[in-house]
Amino acid sequence: MKLDRQLTLQEFIGVARGSEQVELSEAARVRIEKARAFVETLVDGEEAVYGVNTGFGKFATVRVARHQLEELQRNLILSHAIGVGEVLPTEVVRGMMMLRAQSLALGHSGIRLEVVEQLLALLNARVHPVVPAQGSVGASGDLAPLAHLALALIGEGEVEFGGQVWPARSVLEQLNLAPLVLQAKEGLALINGTQLMGSLLALAAHDMRRLLSCANLAAAMTVEALRGSHKPFAEGVVRLRPHPGALEVAAEIRALLRGSEIAPSHATCGRVQDAYSLRAVPQVHGASLDALTNTLRVLETEFASVTDNPLIFPDEGEVVSGGNFHGQPLALSADALTVAVAELASISERRIEQLLNPALSGLPAFLTPEGGLNSGLMIAQYTAAALVSENKVLSHPASVDSIPTSANQEDHVSMGAHAVRKLRTVLDNSFTVVAIELLCAAQALEFQPLRAGKGVDRAYREVRELVAPLQHDRYYKPDLDRLRTAIRSEGWAGLAPVASS
Repeated sequence: MKLDRQLTLQEFIGVARGSEQVELSEAARVRIEKARAFVETLVDGEEAVYGVNTGFGKFATVRVARHQLEELQRNLILSHAIGVGEVLPTEVVRGMMMLRAQSLALGHSGIRLEVVEQLLALLNARVHPVVPAQGSVGASGDLAPLAHLALALIGEGEVEFGGQVWPARSVLEQLNLAPLVLQAKEGLALINGTQLMGSLLALAAHDMRRLLSCANLAAAMTVEALRGSHKPFAEGVVRLRPHPGALEVAAEIRALLRGSEIAPSHATCGRVQDAYSLRAVPQVHGASLDALTNTLRVLETEFASVTDNPLIFPDEGEVVSGGNFHGQPLALSADALTVAVAELASISERRIEQLLNPALSGLPAFLTPEGGLNSGLMIAQYTAAALVSENKVLSHPASVDSIPTSANQEDHVSMGAHAVRKLRTVLDNSFTVVAIELLCAAQALEFQPLRAGKGVDRAYREVRELVAPLQHDRYYKPDLDRLRTAIRSEGWAGLAPVASS
């Protein structure tokens, strides 16, 4: 693919998780070279220009001599690469590389063309800088993580290549690439940006859509297993409060339940209302979908943004110090999405309780045919409850916090990196909770002699390909692990369009 002005989420995922090759469009090349030519005029001038011939942050007033500009940029990368903690996953680093190149390709950073090309050469060769996860406060962008990313370009630090970790310089030699000697403005252009936040948020948003589909499926399966009413999902009902997410979720549930033999069998059973966790699925899941839709809008804007500082305007002959690097839009979106994801797990855990509690379900306690001797799926609910409670702690918004940095020059920060890292954990927890609901709902259907809706029945059979029915207690974790891995995969057949069944 060619980087230009627009980048879609699917294109991003194709690079972050795949082997899609990336190159600059001709228009991007022209923009980059034009901005760089203007920076060169600034280097030759007498005026002090931040990031070009001055120090950084609180040292913005310190003028640096022309013969020291290369050392200035190298020192910036070395001194800022002081992140700590676990190493970021490969997909996150690939996403960071992609998004950094995309921002630079918009032509307002003043970087040389060869710097962007070297970044893309490493990406295309699947050479991934080793980047620690902690160290960003999401203010002047993700300074420490991006500095670790930039280290590889100058032959410093470590990279992952071919499944092993190597010194960056040795891998550059293998690829016949010389370490870059950064020129004026280039070090700053590489590390001033929101690409850690952006990469993590984009990956999470992509995965949340699959989580939501799995949660809808689990809910539909639970409705059938508990002989719940289908009426709350009717279009006429949901249309009276027409939030877009609720309408979409209700339509998906109706499709999954279509063809059910169970619903007609209890038309006159006398039950007046189901629990909220069943009948309010469109409203709860739908609100989470609406939060995701807003996040996708934010990402679309971010993918087309320049997050550098200062910004170069070659046509106007200006250099402007602004705040485009501030992570607030991403931090707020990540916090909102974290809550939205946590709610999917929260309501799922309540449906698990409905399935396992005989007083609520009318089914054997903990879904075991021989209770007492066997505990059945009793502790599955404990695990779900533990994860849901952990999610509650992690859903406290990071973006309401701030701590000054750089001698109070950077006096308000977004904490966006904290927000997106928490989101990733909550998302992982929530996939597990939904997998537990699928496990329990499939077992509950073993006690239902009639056929469930076509979409539910197909998903039930897919679950049974991975997990055998429960007759006696066994070691359940491998069952849960297989199911969780399956629903996280892009091609799990249980989520195939209902019309194809």
